[in-house]
Amino acid sequence: MTAPAAYGPALDLVTRVRGVRGAMLVSGEDGIVVAEQLMEGIKGGAVAALAASLAARLRRAIDAAGVGPTLFWHLQCDKGGLLVVPTPSGVLIVAVAEPDVNVGLVRLELLRAAEAVG
Repeated sequence: MTAPAAYGPALDLVTRVRGVRGAMLVSGEDGIVVAEQLMEGIKGGAVAALAASLAARLRRAIDAAGVGPTLFWHLQCDKGGLLVVPTPSGVLIVAVAEPDVNVGLVRLELLRAAEAVG
């Protein structure tokens, strides 16, 4: 992973998208928040734990299916969504978004952020 100085610009790529309420870098192994830019009212620790737990379960299911590693996933809910891109280093780039967010644009920026983080 790159130096922490790169974390802010990587998160900026994601949070500049209209409808994104926050972005985080999360350790995929234990759900610890590495860096965050969140709007008020978002419980970063809970989101990080959820993302890491889902990533572990998805990894097992995807391995069993034999289709290769996940590149992007989107959990859509009534009041918003969670969009995630895992990095090769095991860090998850997580976006918390409103229901009407442009998912394609968020995905693009998450992938760019993942490249920047490594």
